[in-house]
Amino acid sequence: MILAAAMVAFKLIQLHGPSGQLIDVNPDQVVTLREPRADEGHFPRGIRCIVNMTDGKLNVVQEDCLTIRSMIEEVRK
Repeated sequence: MILAAAMVAFKLIQLHGPSGQLIDVNPDQVVTLREPRADEGHFPRGIRCIVNMTDGKLNVVQEDCLTIRSMIEEVRK
């Protein structure tokens, strides 16, 4: 219940990390989205997008960047 209220108040989006864990992301703190490059083999299998945040941290997620971009645009409406 508290998480649901926080998601509405902060307009968070939920993404899935490498192990399927939920990652709540504030779309206003997303700086860039990009796909992992072929020479970046150090990311876990199944990672489809790298989300760079304003604090300099990276979130590697299973969703593709186009889907995440759509989710961010939907929250900002």
